[in-house]
Amino acid sequence: MDWNSLYHSRVTTAQEAVRSIKSGDRVFLTGNVSVPKQALGALVEYAPNLSDVEICQALTVGPADYVDPSMEGHLRVNTMFISHNVRKAVQEGRADFTPVLLSEFPLLFKNGFLPLDVAIIHVSPPDEHGFCSLGVEVGLTKSAAESAKIIIAEVNEKMPRTLGDAFIHVSRLTHMVPVNYAIPDMAMAEESDPTIVEKIAGYIADLIPDGATMQLGIGSIPDAVLKYLFNKKDLGIHTELFSDGVIDLVNAGVLTNARKSLHPGKIVAGFILGTQRLYEWSDDNPMIEMHRTEYVNDPFVIAQNDRMVAVNSAIEVDLTGQVCADSIGPKLYSAVGGQLDFIYGASRSKGGVPIIALPSVATLRDGTAVSKIAAMLKQGAGVVTTRNHVRFVVTEWGVADLYGKTIRQRARQLINIAHPDFREDLEKQAAELHYL
Repeated sequence: MDWNSLYHSRVTTAQEAVRSIKSGDRVFLTGNVSVPKQALGALVEYAPNLSDVEICQALTVGPADYVDPSMEGHLRVNTMFISHNVRKAVQEGRADFTPVLLSEFPLLFKNGFLPLDVAIIHVSPPDEHGFCSLGVEVGLTKSAAESAKIIIAEVNEKMPRTLGDAFIHVSRLTHMVPVNYAIPDMAMAEESDPTIVEKIAGYIADLIPDGATMQLGIGSIPDAVLKYLFNKKDLGIHTELFSDGVIDLVNAGVLTNARKSLHPGKIVAGFILGTQRLYEWSDDNPMIEMHRTEYVNDPFVIAQNDRMVAVNSAIEVDLTGQVCADSIGPKLYSAVGGQLDFIYGASRSKGGVPIIALPSVATLRDGTAVSKIAAMLKQGAGVVTTRNHVRFVVTEWGVADLYGKTIRQRARQLINIAHPDFREDLEKQAAELHYL
């Protein structure tokens, strides 16, 4: 049977497709802005007929009815990244969290640690050879889909056809659900005062050399950095994700990827988060190569890029350089994501620049301001980047270079980039801890 006939023989509705999911199954759900809305909605409707179905995922964007209390006993999420829409369920014990480096997330399925019965994915229409592109979410999905016994695919007319290691043949798809809806926009959140974000971005830009290859994590700070790079030359991208800001740098002739030591001439990424402008620009764009996350985020691959710059955020940093980015005290908040992958990879790169960036102050719900440069991390806080891996820490007050520095030198540098209102108290605490 030719692929076109095979394709049409497997076209079905979302409601019919999810009936292939059985009680006790482990299901992979593709995420980010690629969440398959119709298939997931149909699964929630069908859930009362099921028991003990585990849904494995990372970050997902959009409503999360599948973690509603009414789903208990039917569907239970096991997330490897705590996104906003499942955070309450995890914190209340109605959903599970599995800590894992993002570089190793797909290997849980690929190497049989979490055998998959079903994968629910989201793809572009097939090309003339019968290959669908995984579009905006390739990195976390490619290996997981290949590891599942059954694949339910939403085939979306509006999914961009991204290139690289991004394709899956229709012969691998068990059920195909034709859809035609826009991929959701996701602008980078303004989690801090824009003035503070701009100051931090300016300091970071000063650390980025011409010819650098960059990784920019999620958030307003990494996105703001791009605006400060128009005076640079021959920048490149090797990153788990990128957003709209890269388009203007490419159009300005700044982001050429020409001096990359790995994949020269190409933007390498695992997934895309942004607006319709970005999705349209990425469609069939030969400058972009999408790859599996176990490749993109492998620190030993990352390190092969000379002048590798990694920019990641944090919840708090203590005076020894320990970085907490996944919890608020013992309260689970997000995950390690790709932070350690890229911080370590950049630190091993020739001329690499690993950066942790954060505003110096957080404002609590009651209006109280607290320093994000802390004498000690909160009790129960998770260490994502260890004091042994950290190098540059940037706030709106400047840059601390901690590499090769003693605890006394680190404490002094970090106090100098803390908010002035907290420096005196940090000095006292540092003295009590015998850091100063």
